[in-house]
Amino acid sequence: MNPQLIVMTQIRGGVFTRADARACGYPDRDIDTLLTTGGWRRISPETFAPGALIPVTDETTHLRRLHHLLRYGDRGLAASHQSAVCLHGLPCWGLDLSRVHVTAASGRPGRHQGGLTLHVASLPKVRRWNGLRVVSVARAVAEIAATGPLIPALVVAEAALYGGATTRSAIGAAARRFGSAEARRIRRMLARASPHSGSVAETRIRSVLAEAGLPEPSREPPPPMDGFLPGAEEGAAALWFPDQRTVLEFEPWLSYWRPEETDDLAARSSYQLSYDVEVVTGGPAPVEYGWIDWAELDEPEDLAERIRSTFARAAARSGVRVFDPARPRAIRRRPRWPTAYEDTDCTC
Repeated sequence: MNPQLIVMTQIRGGVFTRADARACGYPDRDIDTLLTTGGWRRISPETFAPGALIPVTDETTHLRRLHHLLRYGDRGLAASHQSAVCLHGLPCWGLDLSRVHVTAASGRPGRHQGGLTLHVASLPKVRRWNGLRVVSVARAVAEIAATGPLIPALVVAEAALYGGATTRSAIGAAARRFGSAEARRIRRMLARASPHSGSVAETRIRSVLAEAGLPEPSREPPPPMDGFLPGAEEGAAALWFPDQRTVLEFEPWLSYWRPEETDDLAARSSYQLSYDVEVVTGGPAPVEYGWIDWAELDEPEDLAERIRSTFARAAARSGVRVFDPARPRAIRRRPRWPTAYEDTDCTC
């Protein structure tokens, strides 16, 4: 199931209709095939459910409340901020989902009863998804960057860029509708956002590297190391640092989704590639390897120090010494020998 149909299933309480599936891009022949093979279960003649049960989470509860509000509330409301992120099927990691966020062209902004936060702003481009009004992906990303912490905003932005749901220029255009302080926050986030991160874990690792001033990983897959291919095992992904000759593996938790990928490939990071094809190993071979656990990302300073140590071990093993150009040079003074006129003990 693609993320949009998963979202629709969540807000409908675990079921969806044939019209929902069509709106999310499933033709009738695919719907019938999934029903025949057991991928979907038939609840009623035109109501279906996924083969696996969808657990009730904070995101599920948030989407149900949002669906009820947009269906039966004021017609001028549109989902925005965190609520728009959920409705677009983007990852909600690190976002506060305790309140539903909507935007209207008029009204009393602020917090209201029932866990509702109303924002008042102009709505020039409002999308309709299955009858629900929602701001565009670019505007939702800009709203999160303007009002929320940096790392969750990076997660939303990189997931949207990775999946092709928006572009940098569209996010930059949306930033111009905000005040100067909010626009600076959006531009700061956009400068850090990478379209190559394939999961929340990878976004957080890249953020740790950037904050610590460490080098960025290569876009190329890592070459073989000691007879095995990093990132080739199921449930693992790898980052390759050719200058440091180091490979860092991690679990691609909460993978991002790309429309052209199948369900199998959607669970992979952008660096977890299929090694059924020939691997080109013309570059340097890795000499050091490290594994990053999800829990270590909560201690970014300790993780950055461990990565530095890994790079240092790789430099020692490879025999390559890397000097920091910004390091001040030590000045070595030559000893000054006295001249004949200064040497008072000279008897010649």
